[in-house]
Amino acid sequence: MYKRIYVLLTCFWIVSATAADISSVSASEASAVAIGNAPDSKQLETDLQQLTWKQFKSVVEAVPKLKADVDAYGEFGWQYVQMNYKTYKWKKSIDKLDDEQKHQLTRLIRSAQQAQ
Repeated sequence: MYKRIYVLLTCFWIVSATAADISSVSASEASAVAIGNAPDSKQLETDLQQLTWKQFKSVVEAVPKLKADVDAYGEFGWQYVQMNYKTYKWKKSIDKLDDEQKHQLTRLIRSAQQAQ
């Protein structure tokens, strides 16, 4: 119950933080959100791989399932990811996310890209 409330509050915070710059949302992304379709996993993978390490790590840590995938490898998980995140096949992990989590990932990636 508390986890759902936390996720909901986080989503509201992310939406309010990105609402000011709504003009940067592409037409295809806006239509996908309006229709309720999940963003393309392959495109999300490409976008993730194009981030700097610092941006990448902050995005992955904000998505619990992706963070758990890295944490599952223990102490050396983040070191391995840092060396290979630009070539690692993240699509499998992204495919495991539900639509809401994929939308959250999209918003986080866009925020990180705009912060450059």
